[in-house]
Amino acid sequence: MNLYKDKGKSLSQKITLLFLETIILIIGGWLLLFQGGQQLNKWIGWGFSESNHTRNTILFILFLIVYGRMYVTIFYLLKRKIPWGEAFTIPLAFSLYYIGFSLFSLTTNKSLTLLDIIYIFLFLFGSFLNTYSELQRNEWKKNSDNTGKLYTKGLFKYSMHINYFGDLVWVTALALFTRTPWAMTIPIILFCLFTFYNIPLLDKYLSEKYGSQFDKYSRVTKKFIPFIY
Repeated sequence: MNLYKDKGKSLSQKITLLFLETIILIIGGWLLLFQGGQQLNKWIGWGFSESNHTRNTILFILFLIVYGRMYVTIFYLLKRKIPWGEAFTIPLAFSLYYIGFSLFSLTTNKSLTLLDIIYIFLFLFGSFLNTYSELQRNEWKKNSDNTGKLYTKGLFKYSMHINYFGDLVWVTALALFTRTPWAMTIPIILFCLFTFYNIPLLDKYLSEKYGSQFDKYSRVTKKFIPFIY
């Protein structure tokens, strides 16, 4: 099955995906807010009890924003079929965010500073880029006059994959907010995944579907990072 070509509701897969992501979110909440860190410290003694409660609370609120946006994406914006494998791999990827960033946050007791406020706004900016760009494209596609046309307007005029760039921004912001250098491995992995897998795969599909429209768009628009790449 072509990941981007095949359309369908995939309701069972979507429900499974959201159910698994909900469980992972609950685990993240337990770690951050309900003494999960202290329990892990008792079990393996990795210093998970040294965290800052305010930081942990804000981090979980940011997780809830991610969760809400994922719900909108899965049940409103996503039109293609979801293979069963993806219904399990997406929650696995999000465990890096909900659980991975929680564990990183539990290893630092740094108080919040102005820098953390900047990271929060960076997270909101990345979330905006991802979701609003998708909403713009979704509204444009509802117009029957645009059938067979490639969407190149709105935020997508700054990057061919501005939605992916938004994902990279908010994930990077979460990593920075944990104040743990090792947390940056997660956005680095995401960058490589987008650059070497998702974007080439999607570009191949778009090129086959839209032909000269895609060729023209790719010549005048940055592929991933606006104004840079």
